[in-house]
Amino acid sequence: MEIPSMGRRRLLKQAGIAAVLATGLAPAVHAQAVVRWRLASSFPRSSAVGYGAAETFVQIVRALSGGRFDIAVHAGGELMTPLGVLDAVQGGSIEAAHTVPGWFHDRHPCFAIGSMLPFGPDARQTQAWMTAGNGRTLMNAFYAGQGLVALDGGSTGLQMSGWFRRAPRSAADFKGLRLRTAGGPMDAVMARLGAVPQKLAATGIADALAKGRIDAAEWLGPADDQALGLGSAAPLYGASGWWVDGLGLGILIQQKALAALSSDQRAMIEAAAAQSAAMLTARYDVMNAVALKQLAAAGTKVVSLPQPVMQAVFSAWTAVAADSAAKNADWQRIHADLRAFQRAQGQATRLTGSRLEAFMANRSP
Repeated sequence: MEIPSMGRRRLLKQAGIAAVLATGLAPAVHAQAVVRWRLASSFPRSSAVGYGAAETFVQIVRALSGGRFDIAVHAGGELMTPLGVLDAVQGGSIEAAHTVPGWFHDRHPCFAIGSMLPFGPDARQTQAWMTAGNGRTLMNAFYAGQGLVALDGGSTGLQMSGWFRRAPRSAADFKGLRLRTAGGPMDAVMARLGAVPQKLAATGIADALAKGRIDAAEWLGPADDQALGLGSAAPLYGASGWWVDGLGLGILIQQKALAALSSDQRAMIEAAAAQSAAMLTARYDVMNAVALKQLAAAGTKVVSLPQPVMQAVFSAWTAVAADSAAKNADWQRIHADLRAFQRAQGQATRLTGSRLEAFMANRSP
């Protein structure tokens, strides 16, 4: 896939590194042998944003290197299953993966941090913690223990709590609820409430929900949910999302493969990851707002889940997090730091941002 019509020069400027090339990076790159990597995505080719972000990443690397660093992208299921990418990177059969780290929460709870942490900070707060707080240092140490280096892959932004045939009105309504989930820590939360988490491939969710084989389903967010046809499978769309405030994607790279690169090549990888992540997040912010409006216009009823329901889920999550802390020192240390950061951000937001957003939401230009 060729780089869009903006051209290489504009792309480099957008990535913020044109000045670096001007200082002499390009000649050094051309003196190097061609490096060839393979990257496996956990997303199918039909996922224009998810899979597309991986393509954007490798295009930028290719442009920065003048074609001397070539990364072949493989969609989910081509080289291995979408969830097989972690083993493949750690085992060295591929050099990198573009995935949702939180899907591997069952391997280690810290995979969920920055990716799909229930009641966690939003994408902007997570980015602040990672870049200006203690997040990058703490998470780098965790990933090093896994033989990996993790780079930001962007966020899906706006989240809902899922599609329901009948929306829960109290904690008791979760008992026996057959709920399709994306996995991660929320499986443990739902099980604690008496729900029965279901594993279904994305392509089978709408049919199972429409035919009553499941009672509720959660996927990714308005844009992706609309693309799957979930708006015609169930009448109720729950707000707000408790699973995560923006599903965080990541580029997982084998530590040995990254260490074998030159400093110039590592800089290209980091710059390309930052730019592709920013583009993915921006695209989701635009698409989700449009999709939510279209779903409502087509008859979807957006329902705000009552406070007792939200409190019940939060209490269950608190218990799950405490259990992880008792069993895992890494989780206890990293999650405690993130929660302290989130509380401080929340206090500032309550005084400024959230009040302004609430005021402006119903105002005409």
